[in-house]
Amino acid sequence: MGERVGEAADIQGTGPSPARRWLRRTITVAVGAPLLAGLLQAPTVAPAAAAEDGTVSKTVDVSLDTLSPSAPVEGDTVTVSGTVTNRGKKTITDATVDLRVGPMMTSRSEIDQVSGRTGYRNDSDPAPLDEAPSVEIPRLGAGLSADFSLSIPVSDLGLDESGVYQLGVSLTGQTSDQRYDRVLGIERTFLPYQPEATEKKTQLTYLWPLISSSHVSAETATDDQQTPVFEDDALAAELRPGGRLEQMVSLGKDLPVTWVIDPDLLATVDAMANGYRVKDGTVHVPGKNKAVAEQWLNALETAVQGHKVVALPFADPDLASLAHRGKDVPGSLGHLQSATSLAATTVETVLHVQPSTDFAWPVEGAVDPSIVAVATSAGANKVIARSDSVRDDLSYTPTAARPLGNGSTTAVVSDELLSTAFEGDMVRTENSTLAVQEFLAQSLAITLEQPEQQRSVVVAPQRVPSVSQAQTMATALRGLSARRWTTPIDLPAAAAAKPDPDASTTVPSGSRYPKQLRDRELTVQTFRDMKTTRDELDDFKVVLTVPDRVVVPVGNAINREMSTSWRGQARAAAVYRNDVLQYLQDLSEGIQLVDKSDLTLSGRSATIPVTVQNQLLQGVDDLVLRLTSSNKSRLELNGERYAELPVKINAGHSQSVKFPVSANVNGQVPMTAQLYTVDGTPYGQPMTFNVKVSEITATVMLVIAGGVLLLVLAGVRMYSQRKRVAARKAETEAEGAEESGAEAAQAEASTGTEPGPAPEDVEGDEPEQPSDPTPDTGSESGDPSGPGEKVDR
Repeated sequence: MGERVGEAADIQGTGPSPARRWLRRTITVAVGAPLLAGLLQAPTVAPAAAAEDGTVSKTVDVSLDTLSPSAPVEGDTVTVSGTVTNRGKKTITDATVDLRVGPMMTSRSEIDQVSGRTGYRNDSDPAPLDEAPSVEIPRLGAGLSADFSLSIPVSDLGLDESGVYQLGVSLTGQTSDQRYDRVLGIERTFLPYQPEATEKKTQLTYLWPLISSSHVSAETATDDQQTPVFEDDALAAELRPGGRLEQMVSLGKDLPVTWVIDPDLLATVDAMANGYRVKDGTVHVPGKNKAVAEQWLNALETAVQGHKVVALPFADPDLASLAHRGKDVPGSLGHLQSATSLAATTVETVLHVQPSTDFAWPVEGAVDPSIVAVATSAGANKVIARSDSVRDDLSYTPTAARPLGNGSTTAVVSDELLSTAFEGDMVRTENSTLAVQEFLAQSLAITLEQPEQQRSVVVAPQRVPSVSQAQTMATALRGLSARRWTTPIDLPAAAAAKPDPDASTTVPSGSRYPKQLRDRELTVQTFRDMKTTRDELDDFKVVLTVPDRVVVPVGNAINREMSTSWRGQARAAAVYRNDVLQYLQDLSEGIQLVDKSDLTLSGRSATIPVTVQNQLLQGVDDLVLRLTSSNKSRLELNGERYAELPVKINAGHSQSVKFPVSANVNGQVPMTAQLYTVDGTPYGQPMTFNVKVSEITATVMLVIAGGVLLLVLAGVRMYSQRKRVAARKAETEAEGAEESGAEAAQAEASTGTEPGPAPEDVEGDEPEQPSDPTPDTGSESGDPSGPGEKVDR
């Protein structure tokens, strides 16, 4: 607001009495008359004739920071405080800050028109209150600011009867180039005045949304608990004290609201409270905000006790995008059904309350026939619309609930002006104060439209209020706490209220759907990507022994891909979808065929092993491995072109599947191995290799037989020859022994000695045993076959 003028603090207060103000004006005129008489004659514009234009009346920015009480009654004193800032280039002198109370507003549209005005208008803005205090600012330099505070009893405001009054604060003063009093700035607000309770109070339903963006990935850790892996840890900032979601809970617990909750938010915070991990580049690090999540969940569980809770479908799917872009993509509506089925169980598990799950809430309450059809396709029979979509051509505000279309669906039409009252920047105190006063004024105007008829009004604010917006909403609801013209009811009760027979029940056509909303919808590619991921998940889960370890986290991630929170974030949404699909594909590729090198088959029959590897943390089953010969006339499997064998592998293991084959003709045969699910769906990529057949023919066998015969004959001949040689050697040795015996006998006779014992025999080594035959099955190693692998008979 710029630098503040110091002397302004000394002139705060209730201002001079009417007598003193009259005396000051009289003195001013008396002193000024001689001066005016001495001025040169020149054409001037008389102050009374000076037309107030927008440029002049915007020279000073008047900011209303507080108005208390927001809805006064008899006996109260109204205090208005704020700041005036000189936005012009000239110094302002002799300025006065005054209160202006206009006549009672007669309709809601008049309130809306007044709130849109910016400059002072002579013909519609009331004069300053004669008996009201004012604040004098002798001098206000260019770009400088001064504070003001005005207090006045309600009895001096001139409020004749109950209703909504315009309350203005203006600055009147002079500038160095135009030395006459004129309004240099004004700010307007509203003062709802209903000192006594109305006979028929408007039933007011206020939705209190707890919705956030998606933070959980499809990945989980490898532990038994499947610790979830988060894309980031940004949600913790919203859960900490002072954060957006923490403020929504701490403010909402004391307000008469209906909680509207995205179950995905509950599941996400619950996952944090039970331990989680966060992506950090290529690694996952432990999450550090477990205690923050626990504290928030405990506070929320306490806050919702005794209140109605409405659960949106899981991850808050974008119903309009689904209706306009996704319904023609097969399976898209199935995602909405799965998201809806998750809603109740998630809320009950985390918060221990029974939620209502029969409400659908399209973005900004905008509907058309296709949105209504999609919204009700998953079981919801109540649609939260808005009055700028389902329009009523009436002079009053009808009850929110009414049958829609053919009557099978109930539309709960929220009020546009009340629902959008707190959008925009509520950080500035002035914006917040003005929004609260207009909200209270509009709510009182609704009641006074038909004071003899009780009606039900629903307020559906923005899905993700900021901290300042939530605080302003809470301030407005506290302004209604006296319940003099409204009484709170929950959303299910509002939906069950008796409809106004004159309220519109027509669903607006598709051409009336707002273009700015259509331009921000999720793309058709979003739903195509979802279908691709879902199809791969369906193919993958049937082979798993514990499918929930994959189906639950990946299925939830697919539901998050169509969340309303992705609107306006097309690039981030595409990255998230790609990450989910890539993770699923990495998992499915953990079951694969090990590459084989070419084989050589020498013979009529053999066994070909094919190795299947399971790198997952769970077993796989219900898989079939098919081995196909591209040329049955050369190589066949059990008399057919292909053969199939079941595959069942434990976690982290491999299995060698052996196929008996028969060769008929020599040559090279390309072979294809492919995994299939039990229903015949191909699983993974095929693996190909070649088998070279070298069959032994009858002629070759004859030649081999002749060669064997020759070898046998040669062996017989060699045996006969060796036998004759051995016989001759034996005869020679016998003759030599006889001669030696004779000589020995002669010597014995001459010496008289006895012959000694014969020498001991030396046992030779036993002959070697033949080795065991080589098995005809391949190794169960998961490594690829070596080059030139040969399959023996």
